[in-house]
Amino acid sequence: MRIALFATCLADTMFPQAAQATVTILERLGHEVVFPQGQACCGQMHANTGYFKQAASIVENHVKTFEPVLDGEWDAVVVPSGSCAGAARHEQRLVAEHVGDTALVKRVDALSEYTYDISEFLIDVLGLEDVGAYFPHTVTYHPTCHSMRVAHVGDRPYRLLRAVEGLTLIELPDEKVCCGFGGTFSIKNSDTSTAMVADKAANVMSTGAEVLCTGDYSCLMNIGGALSRVNSGVRVMHLAEILASTKETPFEGHASFQPSKDQVRL
Repeated sequence: MRIALFATCLADTMFPQAAQATVTILERLGHEVVFPQGQACCGQMHANTGYFKQAASIVENHVKTFEPVLDGEWDAVVVPSGSCAGAARHEQRLVAEHVGDTALVKRVDALSEYTYDISEFLIDVLGLEDVGAYFPHTVTYHPTCHSMRVAHVGDRPYRLLRAVEGLTLIELPDEKVCCGFGGTFSIKNSDTSTAMVADKAANVMSTGAEVLCTGDYSCLMNIGGALSRVNSGVRVMHLAEILASTKETPFEGHASFQPSKDQVRL
């Protein structure tokens, strides 16, 4: 298949390893990955904060950039973010409706049919749970709010993690409780957000897991920051990073929020 990568603006500016890992997985499975140069933000942050008019041009750009998938130039659009996948199906439509652009509504709806979170694409389109990954560590998984409630990725990330050779998956207490990020929520309601992420970090540490995994780097940024501030020794990794790792080529990612060697749990 020929797949267009929607990298997300967070990957582009801060955490490229999730997008890099997605390319690694898909190419290892024999598919071609292209990177449409016109992509930028999907408009989720603006829409979630109520700036629908300002988000309209951003949504227009996103649709224009990835619309060639409708003409068969690519077979799918894949994004390493349940949050942004959900935005392509939900927030973008809300924006188009709010500004009264019926043509944009139709274009958004058409494009959303070809847009997949990486976990959805691997399982629903490629029919795979075992992608040949090897990761001999204990892992706990936090299902992010948008991936659960907007993108509806369901148990797909768990199925993929359970199929990874060497990986031990440990249940996270109160896993479905929000980590407190919520984009601008964490800024506008900082005290509440700080309390929420403190609870989440405590639950992560209670598992004894070496690695915290999620499908969104926005939430990893929030929880990872909390874990690093208390020298927890817990690494944070995107689902795609774990799935990209093999015996021959472990995926290293980069050092954001990673503990020093003397802090890492063994």
